[in-house]
Amino acid sequence: MDLQILDHRLRVTSISKNGLVNYTHPLIKLIFLRNRTRCKFFSLTETPENYTVVLDEEGFKELAPSEHLQVESSIWLPLNVASNGNASSSSQAVGVTKIAKSVIAPLAQQHVSVFMLSTYQTDFILVREKDLSVVISTLNEEFNIFKEVEGEYVPVGCQDFTNGLLKNGKEVVQPTVHPVLIPLNQFCVMSLDPDTLPSIATTLIDVLFYSNSPKEESESSTGQDLECIKFFSFSLIDGYVSLVMDTEAQRQFPADLLFTSSSGELWRMVRIGGQPLGFDECGIVAQISQPLADGDISAYYISTFSFDHALVPE
Repeated sequence: MDLQILDHRLRVTSISKNGLVNYTHPLIKLIFLRNRTRCKFFSLTETPENYTVVLDEEGFKELAPSEHLQVESSIWLPLNVASNGNASSSSQAVGVTKIAKSVIAPLAQQHVSVFMLSTYQTDFILVREKDLSVVISTLNEEFNIFKEVEGEYVPVGCQDFTNGLLKNGKEVVQPTVHPVLIPLNQFCVMSLDPDTLPSIATTLIDVLFYSNSPKEESESSTGQDLECIKFFSFSLIDGYVSLVMDTEAQRQFPADLLFTSSSGELWRMVRIGGQPLGFDECGIVAQISQPLADGDISAYYISTFSFDHALVPE
């Protein structure tokens, strides 16, 4: 199996709900006007709390500092597992499940915090740039590791990172068990041809920027009775579009432009965290993905600024 370190240096940010009005112009530019910005990695996820925006340094320049924008201080690097022609296992499961044992669990054991972004096309594992040496020395035996340099994949020699494992040698900490919520929405994971983005522009702008009714705002989001929650994710990464939305949002889009997997299956969400999770705790993704991998259950996994979200087949 090949592990690719992609040529993007990413920032993880959050825009508050009431501050969105200050950022609609740069966000529309990043989504629809690709030729006006040099951003190659952009992801926007709306949750009940806020909007999480993950983007490369070129895109980050578009977001003006303000009290409405929170920025996690680290630079994050996206990793991607590509099976080099050989299926890695007999498992039919897709998403984070495929990499739970080979990537997620070993990194958790080395106290490496990961930020996951599953898309229609692939699963991006974001790690802090400062942890890269630990990541490489941890995964070197299991993977051929390549670093993307100007569009070419160059093999990474482990000798550059021999002491990586020592850096994170803390004793084993039992991970916190976080509460989970299971909202009633049914979700779809979809894609579309980026050239057709203009034809869904008004719908996408409506769903992203005008979807909050006052009723939603006033409802409390505590307790197990979260009937449905607001969740919409749009990614435009290296020219590929991925959308995660519930069936109610999907009905607003023209059916002939969005495509989904041949099974067309619907997904349910497991939302992880009672309090905002922060960025330093390790092992949350492993805690969720390991049992799913044991059960051969597919899962998409989307981390956001406050909480984590796993999507499993209904």
